[in-house]
Amino acid sequence: MTALRVRWLGRVPYREALAVQQALFDHGREQHLLLLEHDHVFTYGRHADLATNLRCEPAAVGADLIGVKRGGDITYHGPGQLVGYPVLSLPNAKGSLEHVRAVEQLLIDALGELGVTDAGRLPEYPGVWVDVHGPSPRKIAAIGVRLARGRTMHGFALNLTTDLTYMREHIVACGIADRPVTSLAEEGIDVTMRDAVDVISRLAGERWAGGIVERQDVAWQQRPGDLAPFSRGEGAGEPITFQPRSHQRLEQAGVAAGLSIESRKPDWLRPKVRLGPEVLALKKTMRELDLVTVCEDAGCPNLSECWSDGTATFMVLGERCTRACGFCLVDTRKPLEPDADEPRRLAEAVDRMALDHVVLTMVARDDLADGGMAHVAECVRAIRERRGAARVETLISDAKGSAAALDVLFAERPDVLNHNLETVARLQRAVRPSAGYARSLGVLSLAKQAGLVTKSSVMAGIGETDDELIGALADLAGVGCDIVTIGQYLRPTTHHLPVARWVEPAEFRRWAEIGERLGIGHVEASPLTRSSYHAKHAADQVTPVRIG
Repeated sequence: MTALRVRWLGRVPYREALAVQQALFDHGREQHLLLLEHDHVFTYGRHADLATNLRCEPAAVGADLIGVKRGGDITYHGPGQLVGYPVLSLPNAKGSLEHVRAVEQLLIDALGELGVTDAGRLPEYPGVWVDVHGPSPRKIAAIGVRLARGRTMHGFALNLTTDLTYMREHIVACGIADRPVTSLAEEGIDVTMRDAVDVISRLAGERWAGGIVERQDVAWQQRPGDLAPFSRGEGAGEPITFQPRSHQRLEQAGVAAGLSIESRKPDWLRPKVRLGPEVLALKKTMRELDLVTVCEDAGCPNLSECWSDGTATFMVLGERCTRACGFCLVDTRKPLEPDADEPRRLAEAVDRMALDHVVLTMVARDDLADGGMAHVAECVRAIRERRGAARVETLISDAKGSAAALDVLFAERPDVLNHNLETVARLQRAVRPSAGYARSLGVLSLAKQAGLVTKSSVMAGIGETDDELIGALADLAGVGCDIVTIGQYLRPTTHHLPVARWVEPAEFRRWAEIGERLGIGHVEASPLTRSSYHAKHAADQVTPVRIG
């Protein structure tokens, strides 16, 4: 029996979680349970009676309103509520009602362990109730699922410390007007979110995976001060130094002090630098057209190898980033306005170099309403107008999870859509505090739903365990990621996160084999691999060369 892959994802906007669910439903081959909280949102099933059961203007109470393909009427999700999405293969299930009963029983058993002795069912209503044999049954958990082709999605919402005003005054929860709702807190039971997650994770593993659970959690606390100034909405400041805050975050994630920056690198991490005529010619083209390459700005160890082969990764939207990730060397001062002429100059460079595969990356631009996606889309158009046979790969930021912004780029149909996961769930807050594990999976999921070839990258040697890295590969495979790169993290300066260990080449080869067995089309893994390393070769494995 395979493991149940349980992920505590923290606070996640509903649409982002829905994108991940849908991708796991469409492409996943394993058993998953996503556990999280949502921002305020009302969701409703296909047969909901909104005219009767929606009693407010959602925006006026700070909530979204989203229709979903599930059973049930209108319900609410928000802070203090544990939401669970079992995405499972149940080929022998007799129907969605059987799955609903299984989810109900999971919660009844969990509530029993958490101190609720009278949780159960009401025959006429789905969900889980307390005081089921008393004079006033109260609903403590809502359930709405979908089962199709033997695979499930959607799930349950268990009220812990939920603000019940949203369900009592703003909607008729689940369309049940004559029955009240409640929470563990209102029933006088003090249970932390973590305690509830622990109990449900274990019981779900027993129910759906014979007790075999592979669990990963994002950090349990997120402080506003962890974010870069732009991501906090405070504007840019001086370049951010990472010591000691990022080191403290790493320690909070369970990673002890790493290697000294003076530590001698193993022989396999010593690239051979060859400044031949091809490299010098490419440098000359870049300077003449005033273009930026991430190869130089990020200190890539493969610069001479790639440039000698006549390929490079162009960085658009300037060379100043609005985020401050703990691993990255890119400048974090206030960025300049996008250069409207950059797409033309970029296309000219691609034409001069006669490139067949072009990689465009970008700095994060949280100062722009669309995160810079329209500018990247314009660069793609310009390249194709100038050199129609070129295959274009875009390595993008998360655009703060905005589906509308991402759609602007997706409409240009880049041949490969690359967005980096960077690290495992536990280390996200330390490594890239302005981003998120679920959000990155959501970006890749939306790209896959748009029919694009998707790609991502993970760093090794920053404090993750072997099981965690394999779990991240499983998550990427689950959302249908076509290409993954894995490389050794190298510390740029003493202000950046330390290297925890040097990873042997054999481990990278094993991870590549495991990733491809999990269903990823191609895994490029070696100590010196970076996001764009051997990009053309990787794309050749999963997509045909674009003609015209």
